[in-house]
Amino acid sequence: MTLVFRNIDASPTDPVETWPTEAVITALERGGLSDWHRLGEAIRADPRGLVARRVETALTCVHPYGVDVAMRRILSDARATRDLAEREAVAAEVAQIVRASSLSKSEFASRIGTSASRLSTYLCGSVTPSASLLLRMRTVSLDVDRARPGPDPSPLHDLAALDARRPDPRRRQLS
Repeated sequence: MTLVFRNIDASPTDPVETWPTEAVITALERGGLSDWHRLGEAIRADPRGLVARRVETALTCVHPYGVDVAMRRILSDARATRDLAEREAVAAEVAQIVRASSLSKSEFASRIGTSASRLSTYLCGSVTPSASLLLRMRTVSLDVDRARPGPDPSPLHDLAALDARRPDPRRRQLS
């Protein structure tokens, strides 16, 4: 059976990203495998995006037998996959910052105010550092890099621009 939207300014052939929540509800309740597959693909592409949120909202209102379980699983799996990728990316960035500093891991950890074992958890991705700690890591690495004599050989030279734009915490912002 072909999916039909009633009283909705969208067509089932439109990209699912353009469907309003009412269309998502209709697709979950009366759609078929191809419709659910399209929703699943959009969720996997952006697990916290508009389609994912609309499916989540729809599932609080309706519980189409079997489809709700499948969609909840797709949401959960897609978010877990994205979370893992993000943790790995942060761990890779931390590793690059530590390498660029040319400090030993224990010396680097000491300079950012943590232990070598805690730094190790950041490097392997089992723990993600806070945003402020990540900025502190960049600052320490840049400071060490600036203290070296000669031209800027560090791969952190791109981060120097970020450092230059960072507000001085000692200065009070006036509005």
